[in-house]
Amino acid sequence: MERIKKTKAIERLQSLLDEASELDLGEWRSQRFQKWTQDVYSSIFYIFGEDSRQYLRLPGSHSTTPNGIRNYFNSMVSDVASSLDDVKYFWQDDETSPTHTTDQSDISALDSDRIDKQSVSDRVFVIHGRDNEAKQTLARFLEKIDLRPVILHEQPDKGRTIIEKFEEHAQVGFAVVLLTPDDLGALQDDKNNRKPRARQNVIFEFGYFIGKLGRKRVCALVKGEVEKPSDYDGVLYIPLDDNDGWKMKLITELKNAGLNVDANKAL
Repeated sequence: MERIKKTKAIERLQSLLDEASELDLGEWRSQRFQKWTQDVYSSIFYIFGEDSRQYLRLPGSHSTTPNGIRNYFNSMVSDVASSLDDVKYFWQDDETSPTHTTDQSDISALDSDRIDKQSVSDRVFVIHGRDNEAKQTLARFLEKIDLRPVILHEQPDKGRTIIEKFEEHAQVGFAVVLLTPDDLGALQDDKNNRKPRARQNVIFEFGYFIGKLGRKRVCALVKGEVEKPSDYDGVLYIPLDDNDGWKMKLITELKNAGLNVDANKAL
């Protein structure tokens, strides 16, 4: 089975180790620490897959005592380092070509205004969790206003890994995130105050598109009292209300981002 490119996997895992060296265990409840742990889970998931030994060996819950936090953190760092060694020593080197200087995934490093508008201006990536009804409602609405919704699991695999498939279909002009209450989460020492959260893959893809497209081309539809990512300030959150008020608000954002949308077709 084909994998994410070796150089990209190494770069991502090494960046996690570099960031770990700057973390302060005394601030383990901080947003930065929490985001780092979430990034570890998401990165290992997309690089190796959810059934891989690299992903399955990641630690779960941990004690909130100083020793418990230290052991949890050290285990996470050790797992990332071991995963990095797996890639370095056991993965096949990337194929190179002297005439090729920029691959398709390098487009993610470009400013959103430089995206080829002809090919992607009507494509909208739908980031979703387990709420199939919300996903289908959004997809049909986008089709109604002459846009092309891109739903990853509906695209052919063609022997690719999840992250390779994701990167190919991420060439879009806009992304809509469905923040639906699929999971429950809380701090380790506050288990009785668990809050509804979106799936980890949703948060990962949310951040990916903010970096790739810019905030003006990403919009989140929020269902119920789901917890919002604290690091994503500046992104528009629209309540997914039963009266369909979200539709006109989304159209406004799509038009502000330069997409050709006929609001009359939403009526």
